[in-house]
Amino acid sequence: MGNTIPENVRIRYEKLKKTVAHHRYLYHVENTQTLSDEALDSLKHELAEIERAYPSLITPDSPTQRVAGAPLEQFQKVTHVVPQWSLNDAFTKEELREFHDRVTRVLSDELGRAVSPTYTCELKIDGLHIVLTYTEGLLTTAATRGDGKVGEDVTHNIRTIESVPLRLQEPVDCVAEGEVWLSKEQLEVINAARTKNGEAPYANPRNLAAGTVRQLDPKVAAERKLDTFMYDLSRGNTTDTQVDELERLKTLGFKVSGHWRHCNDIEEVLAFWEEWHERKDHEDYQIDGVVVKVNERTYQETLGYTGKGPRFAIALKFPAEQATTVVEDIQLQVGRTGVVTPVAHLRPTLIAGSTVSRATLHNEDQINRLDVRIGDTVVLQKAGDIIPEVVEVVTELRPKNTRRYHFPKTVDGCGGDGAIERVPGEAAYRCVVRESDFLHRQRLYHFVSKGALNIDGVGPRIIDLLLDHQLIQDAADLFTLEVGDLVDLPGVQEKAALNIVNAIQHAKEHVPLYRLLVGLSIEHVGEETALLLAQRFGTLDALRRADRGTIAAIHGIGEAVATAVYEWFHDQKQQRTLDAILAHITVEEAASHTETPLAGKTIVLTGSLDGMTRDEAKACARQAGAQIASSVSKKTDFVVAGADPGSKADKAAELGVPVIDKEAFLRMASGSG
Repeated sequence: MGNTIPENVRIRYEKLKKTVAHHRYLYHVENTQTLSDEALDSLKHELAEIERAYPSLITPDSPTQRVAGAPLEQFQKVTHVVPQWSLNDAFTKEELREFHDRVTRVLSDELGRAVSPTYTCELKIDGLHIVLTYTEGLLTTAATRGDGKVGEDVTHNIRTIESVPLRLQEPVDCVAEGEVWLSKEQLEVINAARTKNGEAPYANPRNLAAGTVRQLDPKVAAERKLDTFMYDLSRGNTTDTQVDELERLKTLGFKVSGHWRHCNDIEEVLAFWEEWHERKDHEDYQIDGVVVKVNERTYQETLGYTGKGPRFAIALKFPAEQATTVVEDIQLQVGRTGVVTPVAHLRPTLIAGSTVSRATLHNEDQINRLDVRIGDTVVLQKAGDIIPEVVEVVTELRPKNTRRYHFPKTVDGCGGDGAIERVPGEAAYRCVVRESDFLHRQRLYHFVSKGALNIDGVGPRIIDLLLDHQLIQDAADLFTLEVGDLVDLPGVQEKAALNIVNAIQHAKEHVPLYRLLVGLSIEHVGEETALLLAQRFGTLDALRRADRGTIAAIHGIGEAVATAVYEWFHDQKQQRTLDAILAHITVEEAASHTETPLAGKTIVLTGSLDGMTRDEAKACARQAGAQIASSVSKKTDFVVAGADPGSKADKAAELGVPVIDKEAFLRMASGSG
């Protein structure tokens, strides 16, 4: 074994095994967690991948070989009549298709014919697994899963749950399995009371549900209004399919989730999974994936079980917004304004449905706070389309001889000798000399980009060609180009040259003031700040004449931004550059918005607006004088909701924020309603 398994893999495996076991113990036994479910899933997935590559590493104490945690000492032990299994996880469409391929291959081999199984999809509720035993229709025992063979007797608490039948509709002997859960609404009620009493709020419904079931006072369980969904008759089942089994559970009097679907093939399964990835936040309980089971009972029996779980079922998790990976390097990235940002180069990992290999570390303070080092295993977090950020270091997996990261004194890309400095009172480092070929190119890339002048077909490659062949020196030169200047450039044909020139000519007409401000690469001035400046001053001349205090007085603009804007407009070199650009373009004044109901309002867009892209809706709102926010808060004036609005509409209802549809939004934007 030692000759075939690399030493670094063996060390990583042992550390992973120990770390996962520790956090599973905290989760399943102590009902606490210091890593998110998603981060722990990511570590377990890496552990399983190593075991698949090197099966000889697997030992009986591996977390992949056990089901859950040991029973607590203060509870009476219950030996399960039916072994309690744990499902294998899938995280991608490809892994689900591999599961389907294994199922069909094994069935075809065992049965001697081609087989096309169907599947039942059920929501994977994030709660506590419970095993209910009935004798002649009466509840006799309720037990936790424990280690799969022995659980804890929690009958005294489970009997307080209204959805658990104490007597079934028929006098049968059976063992039923399901999930105990606490609603999100009930968690908020409990936490509000705890906060009022000066107690720390509970972290999430799953942990509180588990802690409630596994405590000794049934009055506490009754007060917390736990609920259940049952999904399996592991003894006393006479049905032929999983669909029939779910119906049988309902007939006996159990509460069964109504959100399940019978699928004829694996593509229908994936459609169900994608549908519930969008819908999951609308339910009052936590859902972290979809459980996929072969529907036919005879096929289930043929497939059987591994040492851990059934071969006929798998849990397809939703794309995680957190994941773990390893930092392979930390490099400094120089932005167009000379700001130096540390970026973690990562071992590629899947997060929020896409593979990433970079994450922002923000600044020196963040690196020091987290103590991120090259070689560390870190927790990534991703929200929306934003670049992932490192939010935590799993120090238990830190290799020996790592060193704290320190910013260097120089960075490639800065002007002069590449020196960088940290500005007093700010978190960021910047180039001491902000004039270099690298920074000049970055600013030109930004000037033509979609968020600025939006010159279609002119991107970094074309800008580099123009600079390298000395056809332009700065942004103003773009507007003097002719087709003949471009046709001899490598890879640029006459039609492409004509398209480029036409795009440049089109872009210089009616340039909104805020877009010009975005394109000028003024420090701290992005789209939202540019809109505030344009709305306040209306014209470029008025902004150029404004003093520092007037700029700083704008709501949403502080002293640091005001200073940067004022100094840029009083820098002679920058003003010469601006005047050269203004000689070629027509700048639209920012119109007054006092006549529209949206003027000065903060709105949030959510869902799909029929016939409008998100960018078009934002532009419409801004033209009406509204400010766009990304999340709903008490400061939000309106939420504009289209189809499938998601959790933002729910948050608006919770806070009492008005929700309007597309038609009302357009009427308000036009000033007619």
